[in-house]
Amino acid sequence: MADPAPSTTRVRAAVVGTGGIVTHAHLPALAAHAAEVELVGAVDVDDGRLAAFQAAAAEAGFDGDAGPVAGYRELATMLAEQRPDLVLIGTPPNLHHEQTLAALSAGAWVWCEKPLCLSLAEFDEIADAEKSSGAFASVVFQHRFGSGAVHARELISSGELGRPHVAHCQTTWYRDAAYYKVPWRGRWSTEGGGPTMGHGIHQTDLLLHLLGDWSEVRALTARLVHDVESEDVATALVRFANGAVATVVNSVISPQQVSRIRIDCAEATVELTHLYGHRNEDWVYTPRPGLDDEARVARWRTPASDLPSSHAAQLASLLAAFRQGARPSSSGADARRTLEFNAALYKAAFTGRTVRAGEITSGDPYYAAMHGDHPDWAPPAPEPTQAPTGS
Repeated sequence: MADPAPSTTRVRAAVVGTGGIVTHAHLPALAAHAAEVELVGAVDVDDGRLAAFQAAAAEAGFDGDAGPVAGYRELATMLAEQRPDLVLIGTPPNLHHEQTLAALSAGAWVWCEKPLCLSLAEFDEIADAEKSSGAFASVVFQHRFGSGAVHARELISSGELGRPHVAHCQTTWYRDAAYYKVPWRGRWSTEGGGPTMGHGIHQTDLLLHLLGDWSEVRALTARLVHDVESEDVATALVRFANGAVATVVNSVISPQQVSRIRIDCAEATVELTHLYGHRNEDWVYTPRPGLDDEARVARWRTPASDLPSSHAAQLASLLAAFRQGARPSSSGADARRTLEFNAALYKAAFTGRTVRAGEITSGDPYYAAMHGDHPDWAPPAPEPTQAPTGS
């Protein structure tokens, strides 16, 4: 791997996809780190959307003597002409795998919206591409990087809160029929799954980030409201390697929307309640009955900093890793664990049995696709084309 760029050199970044998430989340994150990052290119197949992004980038300060940020319709052309150090991907999920491989092949690091890819098989292809390129691909899991999450992880991993016993992870959101009018939503081939993959994955990742490796999963899924290929609700029972047990609930049919994590440890309960992002005040620490050490409890409730979870917070960590030439958080085995959990949840739900960590490997249908070719869940195979007969 090449030596990391010197600290005086701005990282050359480019974006792929210029829709809502890139314009409203990635662009502000880049602007927050403008002293370290230069935006050199943007790719989109929609000329109008691309032009709107170029204008927004200029407003954010990414404009110079040469004019607006260079725009492209083809990723390959942008990679060849701009040779970016970092590529931010915000396209529909089915494009992530191919675009990540292309960027890695060009020697660029990747920061991709969730999910990084649609199967463990695709993830392992990306891992192989990392090895040959010397670059890294990481996933947007911004909830890890708020100061409240950093503080909670330190308290749990150090044993300060005592042994974790029971946990609950909840992503209960609401999406109406109009939401699924977007062609790629609700389909296995383009979204990779329902709320397990597209919505709850953020809270699931944070739960795993706080509690560590999971060991086994039991689950149920259902299509209760929406006419889609994938689920609109999923529930799971999880055992962790440290002995803790947890429930996970993902839904897009819940009128009262909330994102929540609760972990009951021997010394205290820690709770996070928010919707799309958290601050320190969203974390609550409740000491066990009889624990009267006010100074200790005050330390739990006082993180060292007050940084909201955000794309900007994760980008700061990613840029630091880039400068050091080190693997960033939310990449490699760290990111694969979350994707493997989702594959296990689907397999457990669709087969009705317990799935253990490490069992989904090459040859397992759930390795190649989250639906595992299950007849009740996999999309129907296309009708075979009949050869013409007669003359």
